[in-house]
Amino acid sequence: MAAAPKPAGRRTRAEQRASTVKLILDTSEELFAQLGYFGVTIKDVADRMGIHPALIHYYFDGKPALFDAVFQRRVDYAVTTRTAGLDAYEAECGDQVTVEGALRAYYDGAFDVYINGDEGWRNFGRIFAQVNNAPGYGAEKMDTYFDPLVLRLIGLLQKALPDAQAEDLFWSFQFTSGAYSLILSRTGRIDRLSGNLCASDDFEAVRERFVTFMAGGFDALYRHRKAAAS
Repeated sequence: MAAAPKPAGRRTRAEQRASTVKLILDTSEELFAQLGYFGVTIKDVADRMGIHPALIHYYFDGKPALFDAVFQRRVDYAVTTRTAGLDAYEAECGDQVTVEGALRAYYDGAFDVYINGDEGWRNFGRIFAQVNNAPGYGAEKMDTYFDPLVLRLIGLLQKALPDAQAEDLFWSFQFTSGAYSLILSRTGRIDRLSGNLCASDDFEAVRERFVTFMAGGFDALYRHRKAAAS
C-alpha cells in the first residue's frame, strides 16, 4: 500500500530539524565572524534567534561543538576546492611548474568562493582569518585541514625554484598567508585609507592582483639570494 502523500506546506520532523540547525549555524556564524570565538555565548545566539538557549544545547553540546559545526560546514568544501585546483594544475603543467601558476592554483578557487558565494561564506572567511591568526581555540584546525595542502603547495614551489632555500619558501608562504587572512577579515581599513578608492569586500579586485603580487615577492627573494650567493 502506497504511503499517503504529505500535505502541502507540512514539513517532516527531519526537515524541521534541518531547518532549525541551519538557522542556528547561520546565526552563530554571523556572530562568531563579528565577535570571535571568545566573544560569543550560547545565550547570545539564542537571544539573536529569539529562542531559549536550551534549544541550542539540545542540538549542540556546548559552544565548542557549535563552533566546530559552524567551521566544519564550509571547511570541507574549501579544502576540496583547493585540492581540485592543485590537482588540475599538476595534471596540466607536469614538471613545468611556475611560482605564479602554483599560487594561482592554490588561491584563485578560494577567492571565487568569496566572490560568488553568499554572505555566509564571507562570514566564514572572517572566522577562518581569526583561526589562522590567533592562538587559542580553533588554531589546531589549520593543522588538520590545511597543513597537508600547504605542504603540497610548498612541494610545487620547490619544483618551480629547485635551488631555493626551503626556509625562504616557508617564510614566503607565511607572508602570503598573513595577507590572505587580512583580506578575509574585511576590516574596512583600506576603504578609509584610500578614500573609498578600494573596498575591503571587493574580492574580484583582490583576485586580480593577489597572486601576481605574491609571486613577485617569491621571485624577488629568490633572486636576492642568488645574487648574494654569487
